[in-house]
Amino acid sequence: MERKTAEEYPQELLDLFHEYQHGDMDRRSFMRSLGKYAVGGLTAAAIFESLTPNFAWAQTVKPDDKEITVGYETVDSPNGNGKIKGYLAKPAKGKKFPAILVIHENRGLNPYIEDVTRRLAKAGYMAFAPDGLTSVGGYPGDEQKGVALFRTVDGKKMTEDFVSAAMWLRNRPDSKKRLGAVGFCFGGGMVNQLAVRLGKDLKAGVPFYGRQAGVADVPKITAPLMFHYASNDQGVNAGIAAYEKALTDNKKKFVSYMYEGKQHGFHNDTTPRYDAEAAKLAWERTLQHFDKYVK
Repeated sequence: MERKTAEEYPQELLDLFHEYQHGDMDRRSFMRSLGKYAVGGLTAAAIFESLTPNFAWAQTVKPDDKEITVGYETVDSPNGNGKIKGYLAKPAKGKKFPAILVIHENRGLNPYIEDVTRRLAKAGYMAFAPDGLTSVGGYPGDEQKGVALFRTVDGKKMTEDFVSAAMWLRNRPDSKKRLGAVGFCFGGGMVNQLAVRLGKDLKAGVPFYGRQAGVADVPKITAPLMFHYASNDQGVNAGIAAYEKALTDNKKKFVSYMYEGKQHGFHNDTTPRYDAEAAKLAWERTLQHFDKYVK
């Protein structure tokens, strides 16, 4: 299927897709809403297919790349759901590595997030991407089923699962005990939460279009943070001003980037919301941040 760009869709349609992706609209309602855009021989089904994630586009680093090793690990999470499984990738050569926790969107550990994990391994990091859906059987291989399952997991326990995964990764014998975290959408919000929870154990955090932590918790943050936001993302962006004021007032290190005209999810290269130029720039900035504070 040919890749389309966000500019080829009306913003209203992209906003509807955002609602559908986040489980705020069921498939039947979404398909019905697509009807008004089905013109000139274009069917609602064809529009739906063009918006649906294509994970073949996201494989920029193959699992069998000889420069890295990959596999799945299960971490004990006594304060959460008991255990959390995740995807581990690290350089094939070397004994100890700086570590990065990778946190998925609101649908579990899909192939896009696994590829991001491999990209970090290629950059010299040991990266671990936990699956927040572990307690309900793991990522089901279907995005909307993943969204539905995500809503059934106890949020507080899932947070504890990510805390356990972060500390397990930091304390592994092949870790340099220097930990960073990057996350997308839900995962971006979780990076903000981990910055609060982990304190000095987190050396750097990079939330992509993630919900902000509560301003009352900002004094607990010590990690330098880098924020990536999309201008067409009103829900997330509503919290920026108060959060950044609290960070500034508390003399916390942070840098914030707004990608004008871009959509929530612009780094995810499996849907039309992806923007190659913004994604490349944001990723370069992310690696620079980790190289400075984690590596």
